[in-house]
Amino acid sequence: MTQDSASSPTPAVKPPPRPYYPNGNIAAGYNPPGVRNTSSVVPLHPGKPVIHDYACDGPAPGNLAFRWTYGSNIAARNRDPRVQIVQYNEDTFVLRQNVCVHWEAPFTYLLFGNKGALLIDTGATADARHYPLRETVDAIVSRWCQARGRASIPLTVALTSGEDIAQNQGLVQFAGRPGTTIVPKPLAVMKQFYGFGGTWPSGTSRIDLGDRVIEVIPTPGTHKDGVSFYDPYCDFLFTGDLLFPGKINIGNDRDFLASLERLKAFAAAKPVKWLLGGHVEMMFVPGKYYPRFATYKPYERVLEMTPDLIDEAIVHARAVQGKDMMLIRPDFVLFNGVSPDQRTKVWPEGVPNIDAPHPF
Repeated sequence: MTQDSASSPTPAVKPPPRPYYPNGNIAAGYNPPGVRNTSSVVPLHPGKPVIHDYACDGPAPGNLAFRWTYGSNIAARNRDPRVQIVQYNEDTFVLRQNVCVHWEAPFTYLLFGNKGALLIDTGATADARHYPLRETVDAIVSRWCQARGRASIPLTVALTSGEDIAQNQGLVQFAGRPGTTIVPKPLAVMKQFYGFGGTWPSGTSRIDLGDRVIEVIPTPGTHKDGVSFYDPYCDFLFTGDLLFPGKINIGNDRDFLASLERLKAFAAAKPVKWLLGGHVEMMFVPGKYYPRFATYKPYERVLEMTPDLIDEAIVHARAVQGKDMMLIRPDFVLFNGVSPDQRTKVWPEGVPNIDAPHPF
């Protein structure tokens, strides 16, 4: 039978594709279709505790191919999770505070070994009703223990800086938590805890998680008590406020340069895959960044930084030393002796001046 052409359904008109800005690189695979920003721990219910072998050739495999939640124009209307969880691999988690809860949207890191867990930094908000960090960490720990056949595991909470409000406010949520060691905030007591004594800021210390030994490296410069952490399993350097893709406010330019040179020497002796800092403030457009207090950041640069950026930071730390100035680079901005709201009318040589997209 011949179908009447008049009764044939009209093909739907496909709408034009919407603009898509996955960190400025469509080929990078960020934000793949159907991905949800969530933890993917699956309880395995083993019959006895599982012991993981943390020795591996090269960095442990993992994935950060997620787009971070980026806030809202009106913070009160934001409905994203207060704490975003990304599981890099089965023993490494990256957590981020919702930018609408606090505009700095700091990152925290949760690492597991065979005998302990380490939480690096605690975010910018003390009130658990607005920022349920401990509840989130407890849930991850509980599920990890269930998957590993354990009743519990000790937790150490450490800070890249006890002075940094954006990284230390959630610490109070862990007060009184069973099986928890909190590295003290005061500089003198912190140095004693790590065993630095009179060697500060030289030397390193260790936090043994059980076959995954985290090294602690003194890195003052943005803060007097700054430290960085090195994970030999994933080959990550957690650098806090010292070096991150954003506006770096230098507290002491001599200490800052010395700490960068210390990190360079460390990275020359140990394999480093990425630097993971405490924040993201840069856009994917080189040299452009979000202003303070912004709660809508849809065009952020990726979190991870490659170790060659230590060399670039050293060059430009020398350029600003002893001067009150800001200096814009593609992946970070240095502020030495000036307000973090400082502006410049002179665009730096060697940085492409590309107009940033407007989200409105």
